[in-house]
Amino acid sequence: MAESSWLERPGLDKAAGEEFLREAFQVLLDEAVRKGTDVTEKVCDWKEPQELRELLDLELRSSGELPERLLERCRDVIRYSVKTCHPRFFNQLFSGLDHHALAGRLITEALNTSQYTYEIAPVFVLMEEVVLAKLRELVGWSSGDGIFCPGGSISNMYAMNVARFHCFPESRQKGSWALPRLALFTSRESHYSIQKGAAFLGIGTDNVHLVGTDERGKMIPEELEKEIQRAKAEGAKPFFVCATCGTTVLGAFDPLDGIADVCQRHGLWFHVDQAAWGGSALLSDKHRHLLTGIERADSVAWNPHKMLTVGLQCSAFLLRDTSGLLQRCHGAGAMYLFQPDKFYDVTYDTGDKTLQCGRRVDCLKLWLLWKAAGTEGLARRVERAFAYTQYLAEEVKRRDGFQLVLEPEFINLCFWFVPPSLRGREGSPDYWPRLGKVAPTIKERMMRKGSMMVGYQPHGARVNFFRQIVTNPAVTKDDLDFFLDEIERLGQDL
Repeated sequence: MAESSWLERPGLDKAAGEEFLREAFQVLLDEAVRKGTDVTEKVCDWKEPQELRELLDLELRSSGELPERLLERCRDVIRYSVKTCHPRFFNQLFSGLDHHALAGRLITEALNTSQYTYEIAPVFVLMEEVVLAKLRELVGWSSGDGIFCPGGSISNMYAMNVARFHCFPESRQKGSWALPRLALFTSRESHYSIQKGAAFLGIGTDNVHLVGTDERGKMIPEELEKEIQRAKAEGAKPFFVCATCGTTVLGAFDPLDGIADVCQRHGLWFHVDQAAWGGSALLSDKHRHLLTGIERADSVAWNPHKMLTVGLQCSAFLLRDTSGLLQRCHGAGAMYLFQPDKFYDVTYDTGDKTLQCGRRVDCLKLWLLWKAAGTEGLARRVERAFAYTQYLAEEVKRRDGFQLVLEPEFINLCFWFVPPSLRGREGSPDYWPRLGKVAPTIKERMMRKGSMMVGYQPHGARVNFFRQIVTNPAVTKDDLDFFLDEIERLGQDL
């Protein structure tokens, strides 16, 4: 009887839930948005894992807690998380907070729909179509296909899978056993997702041919030609070439026209990755020349969640193909979702083109941001990011103890800080090993202090150096000056 009485009333207290949500939104606004973007606040409040576990009390128990305690937990989660929207967070290829995009993200979560059929996501099916068409237009295509994916790595895997299906349609039914040994090609500077994708799709990492690059990290088309010829001589079947526009570390742009010529000569699928990173330069008339030739690609991966500050995640996989290749490659025709006898035009049920069933809405935040800023406003953000980098590069060259790894072509600024104890000792045998320890030590100090965050890494024969990325439109010249000053303060005694 008791269980039966439960069914006579809702299982949730709507009034209490709405009151909690109202207070939680206030916490979100105060702690994450206002303090998270306040330059006088810490970027991070560093704690070691065991201490953080104890502070957060992560254990899940049999009974629930009062709203007041839950709100405190919300504050704690925000307090001890890294503030990626902070003006002095330079650690990743994404940063910053756009308030319009955040509104789109919140609406997306509140509506909690899946973007696979028009019947449950009518607004977003139409919206995704429009946004993808605009991105394709910027690439230089008047038509095509595409889908929003959970990240650029998955977009690259889509490209490999579609390219394999395009070359060998029988692979969908018969699998790899029916195929020759495949070979794909990408530069030594390419994103690691190409290797992961080859492993995941059963192509094998041994069949990923890494093509030589020049001193700036750009693929050399002549080396690509040699690798293709070598793979053929070894009995492999080349099918896919991945170029990179904005490599992760150095920010290099591969020569797309030269690579496209090689692909055309050999009949290979031409994919452009890290348009995921550098693709947003297409919005700027001043900088889109960096991607000259991208219109010749068969597919493109583009992550607006990076330079455009849309928010994670927002990654588009774009296709020049208009024949329905995505659908033929991935479609399964599940009759409980994609019934052919629906009362509306079922061509708007786009979900069967994807590997996913449930698929979150990633177009609204970009659409709302684009509506607010316009294409011209987005272009200004791109040009501002380039201006940040140029200013920093000139400051690095001007200041004692700072040394560029190379002149930036894009918005990746790579440099060493040489502490006073090492200056003038470049010829000593311990110079480079000691310099390689400087960036990790400064990184630890800044994180424990909470003053800022920036990435570092070695690269080939180069020892650890800083890689500074500025995409946050809230950053000012004062923040950039503080960044260099703080590195100098933190590394002066090394």
